[in-house]
Amino acid sequence: MPNSHPLSDWQLHCARRTVFSGGVIAYPTEAVWGLGCDPWDEEAVERILELKQRPVEKGVILVASSVDQIRFLLDPLPQALQAEAERHWPGPVTCLLPDVEQQIPEWVRGKHGSIAVRVSQHPVVRALCDTTGMPLVSTSCNPAGRQPARHIWQVRGYFGDQLDWIVPGALGGNRKPSRIIDIVSGQQLR
Repeated sequence: MPNSHPLSDWQLHCARRTVFSGGVIAYPTEAVWGLGCDPWDEEAVERILELKQRPVEKGVILVASSVDQIRFLLDPLPQALQAEAERHWPGPVTCLLPDVEQQIPEWVRGKHGSIAVRVSQHPVVRALCDTTGMPLVSTSCNPAGRQPARHIWQVRGYFGDQLDWIVPGALGGNRKPSRIIDIVSGQQLR
């Protein structure tokens, strides 16, 4: 059966090895290029924040390939909130989930009591999360105040050789960043 994603085994191996060795990768998402790493690797997350000139207090998004990958965040929540989050996924919607058991490190969560999570439909994002077996940090590939990269040449222009691996692929069809919905209040924040 052919792969459902456009990456070769070698490309996936390199991305996986980079993430597990504390590296920072750039990869295509639904709307823009993203920067990612292992969310439990504080140094890797700090590198992304330095590259972006983004304060740690703002937090970053986690992206997953399936609801099962983030089940540990959903299980402590009431059934109604779990269902509310799951009805948006997979797709271009980021849900703010209360991190009631504080399972996500503060360098990912920032100053917030909730964590921003998206279950992606993008084949490259899904392949990356599947090959690493975990959700990944996902934040737009741009320095603060600059437009998010929509082309690989912009990724290279912004960060050059400061990245450990650029995963090839095409952006999805979305022109806008994912919507952000607080599942507790129902408020759409973006």
